[in-house]
Amino acid sequence: MIRAVIFDIDNTMYNFDRAHKAAMEALFRYGNHTLTLQTDFMRERLAAAQKTILDRLGTNASAIHNRLIRFQTFLESKPDVDLTRALEMYHTYWDTLLDVMEPEPGLQELITTLHGRGIRIGIGSDMTAYIQFKKLEKLGVLDQLSFIVTSEEAGAEKPSPEFFRLCVEKAGCRAEECAFIGDSLKKDVEGAAANGLHGIWYCPKAGESEKKEGYPVITSYIEYLEESGTGKEN
Repeated sequence: MIRAVIFDIDNTMYNFDRAHKAAMEALFRYGNHTLTLQTDFMRERLAAAQKTILDRLGTNASAIHNRLIRFQTFLESKPDVDLTRALEMYHTYWDTLLDVMEPEPGLQELITTLHGRGIRIGIGSDMTAYIQFKKLEKLGVLDQLSFIVTSEEAGAEKPSPEFFRLCVEKAGCRAEECAFIGDSLKKDVEGAAANGLHGIWYCPKAGESEKKEGYPVITSYIEYLEESGTGKEN
């Protein structure tokens, strides 16, 4: 029996790729107009800044997702350093992303239905806590959540055992009573399964090859509600 359902956020609860594209376009416009930098140069130097951060921290630290640190590192690499621009870049990116992001169709209805049935709803996401809270607030689901786990709090990224151990601890039930829904086969689905949870792959564009991976696949929350009868009284 499933007593807790844990969702990843990015590309699971909303389309991160689409929102990220809009946010980067806004950031490049800022760079063109305010910093007088060409888009290709900015793209190249931002990638170099992220490589610097990864070289320092490795891949198992939430700070690698912190765009303020990324923009700081980017600005520090310029001959005419002006760190007053870091916060402006940060807000340009995140304010745009938060403005354009929308919940995946059927997500809110699914969460409301599960919550109404007494199932604990949680979040398990790589990233720093503040911006994930802002996303959940924008998605309109924050008030129905029982717990949130970020890699910042867990001290490790998915698919580490430490991350999933904290998810289960907060869920307040056994690992086998938890379902974990996410878009990453390796991090979310296989990671959850390796730690005793039920991994479910959210893959809207899933074809036959994806469906043969051996894990349950959700291609649409709306269709899942209809096919599973989750939204109906039994």
